[in-house]
Amino acid sequence: MNDKTFLMIPGPTPVPERVLLDMAKAPIPHRSAEFSKIFDEVNEDLKWIFQTKNDVFIFASSGTGAMDAALSNLINPGDKVLSLVIGNFGERWAKIAESYGAIVERLTVPYGEVISPDALKKRLDEDINNEIKIVTLTQSETSTGAVNDVKKLCKIIRNHGAISVVDGVTSVGAMDIKPDEWGIDVLVSGSQKGFMIPPGLAFLTASERAFEVHRQCKYPGFYFSWSSYKKSLAQHTTPYTPAINLIVALHTALKMLRAEGLENILARHKSNAMLLRKSLREMGLKLFVEDDEKASYAVTSVYPPEGISVADIRKILKDDYDIIVANGQNDLKDKIFRIGTLGYISERDILMLVSALKSTIQRLN
Repeated sequence: MNDKTFLMIPGPTPVPERVLLDMAKAPIPHRSAEFSKIFDEVNEDLKWIFQTKNDVFIFASSGTGAMDAALSNLINPGDKVLSLVIGNFGERWAKIAESYGAIVERLTVPYGEVISPDALKKRLDEDINNEIKIVTLTQSETSTGAVNDVKKLCKIIRNHGAISVVDGVTSVGAMDIKPDEWGIDVLVSGSQKGFMIPPGLAFLTASERAFEVHRQCKYPGFYFSWSSYKKSLAQHTTPYTPAINLIVALHTALKMLRAEGLENILARHKSNAMLLRKSLREMGLKLFVEDDEKASYAVTSVYPPEGISVADIRKILKDDYDIIVANGQNDLKDKIFRIGTLGYISERDILMLVSALKSTIQRLN
């Protein structure tokens, strides 16, 4: 049915009608008092959802732009970076660091697993000269649905003295993460996930420890320079032309999230994810991340039943039920399918998906 397609993928996620209507209004001047008022309110609400007292920068980019901004503002050529890799996006951190001339070491586990705090501590204890400057890691790994214990890992990183740089793209606004309390130095996210607006904005918050390293960075770039964004924030504006209508949409979405309350938002994501996981198990399906304690509340990866292809499942869900689920990525393509449960998703949506998936598998059998 035309105009009825429903996204159940890790991003982009469904957008509330109220947000779409406000986004559709004519643009306003970005150097006006009207925009500055909206921008100031957005910045305060971003601090709230990021659970930080530090500034949150807004970039006109995808989440990868914020990842790029995180490392380009910290790395000097020859710096040593340890990348904790549990999936495609953990690997992306390593590739970005290498592109800026860093010497990158990967601590890798099989996809679907998570980093052991003991393994990280052992490696950092071996770094007796404190040569490792930055440690990159992911909270909710979008490609697998596995979740690192960022709180424990970042405490170990902080005790070592390195800077922690965390991908919170599918976790901020869906899972608990507290950069100030947990000692996270840099945290990034993207608009098309838990923020309930379309792709196009990315977010970054950095600690004072990270800013001290940034001030020693020889080539922080131009467009993504933290210093430029911090200076503009004090002037209630952005250093360059922003994505005006997306910021207006974000203003509306954050007000909706504020009204729901952060505790309720996090509880909703957990409840929906656990309902989905329980329902999939009752259908006899095998989950890619079997341990609920290591599972994301934003995305769940599933193996197809024996003899049924991922492509066929996705095709029938889309063609007959107007529901889109995601394929696996890279080596996991056509081996798993991924179901998103973050953002503007309710229990009704989970039950709808489960019912359609049951019918799909019965037909394919």
